[in-house]
Amino acid sequence: MTQALLALEDGTVFRGQAFGAPGEISGEVIFNTSMTGYQEIVSDPSYRGQIVVMTYPLIGNYGVNAADLESLKPQAEGFVVRSLSPMASSWRKEKTLEEWLTAHGTVAVQGIDTRALTCLLREKGALKGVISTTDGDARRLVEKAKKSTGLVGRDLVSEVTCGKIHPWPEAPSVARPFRVAAVDCGMKTHIPRMLTQAGCQVTIVPSTVRYEELMELKPDGLFISNGPGDPEAAVSLISVAQKCVGKMPIFGICLGHQILGLALGGKTYKLKFGHHGGNHPVMNLDTGKVEITAQNHGFAVDPTSIPGSDVRMTHLNLNDKTCEGMRHTKAPLFSVQYHPEASPGPHDSQYLFDQFVTMMKTQRA
Repeated sequence: MTQALLALEDGTVFRGQAFGAPGEISGEVIFNTSMTGYQEIVSDPSYRGQIVVMTYPLIGNYGVNAADLESLKPQAEGFVVRSLSPMASSWRKEKTLEEWLTAHGTVAVQGIDTRALTCLLREKGALKGVISTTDGDARRLVEKAKKSTGLVGRDLVSEVTCGKIHPWPEAPSVARPFRVAAVDCGMKTHIPRMLTQAGCQVTIVPSTVRYEELMELKPDGLFISNGPGDPEAAVSLISVAQKCVGKMPIFGICLGHQILGLALGGKTYKLKFGHHGGNHPVMNLDTGKVEITAQNHGFAVDPTSIPGSDVRMTHLNLNDKTCEGMRHTKAPLFSVQYHPEASPGPHDSQYLFDQFVTMMKTQRA
């Protein structure tokens, strides 16, 4: 097998075997603690600019199928696993993981000590790195990692958003659907599906949408999706969101939560190694119940930075006490940092889509 090197900016180098496409890529190296759902993870546009390390040791045993993808292709810059399964045995399999990554030009490496790598990232935080199957010089790759572009200040949303306004093809199951304008910042496919199932007629709009274009759609509600990169770089979208506050019900997920925090006058900050996985405990402060959640973010909202007293925190991460949700006390607006649509992950938080619909019903009445 072809040798592949993973070199980190701190000088650490891991040697393994290449799978997927040959080549050399750079990105921020992060770890994901999910045991399954690797194809949903790799195809999530929120991973643009990142090299994903799976902590679960055996990956690829059920292959890949089109129905479970969260976008049309792999979005992660690179993929790292301890052991690639030599066979894929699911009846739903259309391709093996290696065939899929190869077809889309994604560089991947197996055979490295992902436990040691994860411990390193937990200690030092997310690090810039390079995977190469073409350059065997470890020192040169470390220098490339140091010089590579990080995520802070980087606008990756513009790379993954849709090109134009278009309707979501699936029809809602209710007679009087609510018209929702869903801003695509790198939106996972399962999100508009969940909105549709909750009774929404969804129109997808690009992150570059102007306020006037948005209002021409006459939406009953505004949804702002997940996405990659630094939320502070999405300047035009923050401005549009700010103008929409109080005009209609607004629901934000992940990057959308961060965009709303900035639109309300708050600040965001970079987490040490981010939250990536399907097993993060979050407390709903309104009910006192703990939800097990799917998460994928490297930035967070500082709730204490939002001026005034009209915004309250609704959800708290029990691992590091970061803000996982907020609600405006006067305007119809709420958001969560995690992924209630799961895919992959637990379904504890899918009630939030119904809450959005209830908010629109209240406004329509």
